[in-house]
Amino acid sequence: MASVCLYFQVHQPWRLRRYSVFDSDTNYFDSRRNGDLCRGVAQRCYLPANRMMLDLIRQHGGRFRLAYSISGSTLEQFELYAPEVLDSFRELGDTGCVEFLGETDSHSLSFLYSRDEFAEQVRMHQERVRELFGQTPRVFRNTELIFNNDLAHYVEGMGFQGALCEGVDHILEYRSPNFLYRAPGTRRLVLLLRNHRLSDDIAYRFSNRSWAEWPLTAEKYARWINQVNGNGYVVNLFMAYESLGERQAAETGIFDFFRGLPDEILKHPDNRFQTPSEVIAACPVSGEYDVPHMISWADSERDLSAWLGNAMQSNALHELYRLERELKAVGGGPDLLRDWRRLQASDHFYYMCTKCFADGEVHKYFNAYESPYDSYINFMNVLDNLRIRINTRRKVSGLQPALV
Repeated sequence: MASVCLYFQVHQPWRLRRYSVFDSDTNYFDSRRNGDLCRGVAQRCYLPANRMMLDLIRQHGGRFRLAYSISGSTLEQFELYAPEVLDSFRELGDTGCVEFLGETDSHSLSFLYSRDEFAEQVRMHQERVRELFGQTPRVFRNTELIFNNDLAHYVEGMGFQGALCEGVDHILEYRSPNFLYRAPGTRRLVLLLRNHRLSDDIAYRFSNRSWAEWPLTAEKYARWINQVNGNGYVVNLFMAYESLGERQAAETGIFDFFRGLPDEILKHPDNRFQTPSEVIAACPVSGEYDVPHMISWADSERDLSAWLGNAMQSNALHELYRLERELKAVGGGPDLLRDWRRLQASDHFYYMCTKCFADGEVHKYFNAYESPYDSYINFMNVLDNLRIRINTRRKVSGLQPALV
């Protein structure tokens, strides 16, 4: 029997406005651009995709099931700019066929720099999901599927029963990502490994006319899924939701492909769709997945070089998290803490990436900067102003400025 576990990441960061070294305005974020982008993606992706998923759930009597993780920054933007999208996700959740996963609220790299901040953001996100959708996340996905053994132990201690991560070929060696695994030394946490080939066939290769398998049809794709029967328990298809209608435009036939996919997959009597929690409950663990070093789902390297591959990125992240201690010590207030957390979104550091990348235009998507250097300078100008605000707050509190 082969289960299909379909999961979508839904994320939009708070994008910065152009901020010069002479700027002193504490409004760092480009409200107009953020609103325009959110509403635009809602019309091209979120709303039509959600309507389609709801129709498929109803059409198949609940046999079609899927999961989402929606970052806190995205949920905030939905509330401000596109409340109808939030309503449509609530409607999906009410079907009982959709699971909402946990993550860092700010879509941050906090696990790498501050375990306290990481734990706080994960709890914030859990509470946000409970309030909006009436679910308590039981399965965790870290930002950009960043993962190692240490993360597995940490989130197990937070009470999660499962975590998503990348099925990296050199770690798996001869084994398949279509089984369930555990990290060494963990007892309860189950790992669901992304099948990157089948996931990327949809997310990246679907509209590529030079791809040997173009055009990709639901019937052809279902045949590939069927080949797992007898050689695995689950096919984990993990991808960004923006692949539907945004990165793969409606004109490519992506929506038609997804409308036909459940019919084709469910034709095989041994196939079914399951959410991550359902897969964990139904399938046994087949072995250990030992990840001593950090991995992710980014680019061909599947490492952290998309965010930490050069000195600019490293410096920006170091300086950002250096503010945490003083910010929290002075009771920085909701405005300072909000801005600091919005600056933690991994996207800001992705825009600073200088390496050659194998995944086409993905590094440029939604990127308003002319170069990685422009992104770095803009970000550091904002960070300098935030540092000034923290020192000002210390003076008001009768303390000496501590951040230089």
